[in-house]
Amino acid sequence: MEFELPSLILVSPTGEKVLEEALARIEALWGEVSLRTIEAGEALHISAAEGDIEEAISWLDGLPLDFSSRTPERMGLLVADMDSTIIGCECLDELADFANKKAEVSAITERAMAGELNFEGALTERVAMLAGLELAALQACYDARVALNPGAEVFVKTMASLGAHCALVSGGFSFFTSRVADRAGFHTNRANQLLDDGTYLTGKVGMPILGKEAKLAALKEDAARLNLDLSQTLAIGDGAND
Repeated sequence: MEFELPSLILVSPTGEKVLEEALARIEALWGEVSLRTIEAGEALHISAAEGDIEEAISWLDGLPLDFSSRTPERMGLLVADMDSTIIGCECLDELADFANKKAEVSAITERAMAGELNFEGALTERVAMLAGLELAALQACYDARVALNPGAEVFVKTMASLGAHCALVSGGFSFFTSRVADRAGFHTNRANQLLDDGTYLTGKVGMPILGKEAKLAALKEDAARLNLDLSQTLAIGDGAND
């Protein structure tokens, strides 16, 4: 379903009252508007026959909400990184804490994310430090340390409700991406595989390693499968590996 321009997507992590105030301000500026609720109490699509987007945004100044003036119906594919993007932590660093190796692992992670180290080499070096860690630590780490970033679930589910295929593609590990994808509303997830002997981590990762090139390949493969031009895709991440 296409809306006339101009249009705004408004997302409020603090509740429906903020959206009501935003709507009142836009109606005062634009007059008659068309509305669609995307996520009840959290996201709203406002459009009108005519109006100035920049002026409307200025009228929203001071309200605790996020907004977009792009036409989201044209985005058919979302590909997102997981660590420090959809969730607020680096899973490998947090898992290393359960092996008393967080400081060493985090130092390597920081350099890898800054592009100072080869990602594949840095990943295998860090995973090697986890050799002998009990598998139960994976679930304990997930339960205690992994939380969705504010607005992540609303963002993903909004994109999905507008018809976009939402893919979580991470250089992290499938144990975590499968759970985060389910919580946030992604359709699919791809990540690396931590190898184990049935009781403990072996300190090795399944090959081939999913890194930056694999993320780009995943985006192109999904776009081709969905018959989308790359201009109809949206990719988000936080580091050199993205």
